[in-house]
Amino acid sequence: MSHVALSVRDLPGMAAFYERIIGLQSMGGDAAVRRLGTGDRVLIELQGDPAARPHDPRQAGLFHTAFLLPDRAALGGWLRHAADAGQRLEGASDHGVSEALYLHDPEGNGIEIYRDRPATDWTRDGDRVHMITARLDLQALLDDGAEGWQGVPTDTIIGHVHLQVGQIDAADDFLTGDLGLTRTFDVPRAGWYGWDGYHHHLAVNVWNSEGAGPRPQGQTGLAEIALTSGTEKDPIEDPWGNRFRFV
Repeated sequence: MSHVALSVRDLPGMAAFYERIIGLQSMGGDAAVRRLGTGDRVLIELQGDPAARPHDPRQAGLFHTAFLLPDRAALGGWLRHAADAGQRLEGASDHGVSEALYLHDPEGNGIEIYRDRPATDWTRDGDRVHMITARLDLQALLDDGAEGWQGVPTDTIIGHVHLQVGQIDAADDFLTGDLGLTRTFDVPRAGWYGWDGYHHHLAVNVWNSEGAGPRPQGQTGLAEIALTSGTEKDPIEDPWGNRFRFV
């Protein structure tokens, strides 16, 4: 995963949120585009369009962008920072392979902040990786958090992206065929997919969007997902117009 681009109505306000709350650094841009990341890595590109229509949460598009922090101390440090900033969380879960915190940005784009447990601790069955959704002890996470928050660590990356789609079987064909991912986990109406044994780089669900058609033009939300690639390729889209660009 390289970075995620979002179409936004309030470019200055959204850039300020990703800097102040998520802890990213400004990495350049202009009146129409802002790039944010950490170290030398862009993680989020915000494309300003004041005339864009707010996205419909029942349509295909972004479910959440997941920022992977390097360890539990960093995740606990971010949780303390979020509490100090008055940021409301919308969920917190222990997934067995990871510990995750959930929220939305001001324009409704889902965000996950998480850390992975060591891959040697994951439960596997062939290509499958066992995941759960259990209660996360937030007080214990705070107690383990690093002091003196200075923004996300420089080795933070986009760990995965979770999408809303209109139909799981068609999404499975695209992800395993066009993108060459392996299905690693599933629950009713959702599937998880990874490369090289990772629990997932992309996930899809129809929890809010079952039967959705192609995404309308001119809306806020996901603009594209940029994937690193060893060879030059043309951008491709899934059946709902979610765009993947290779960089």
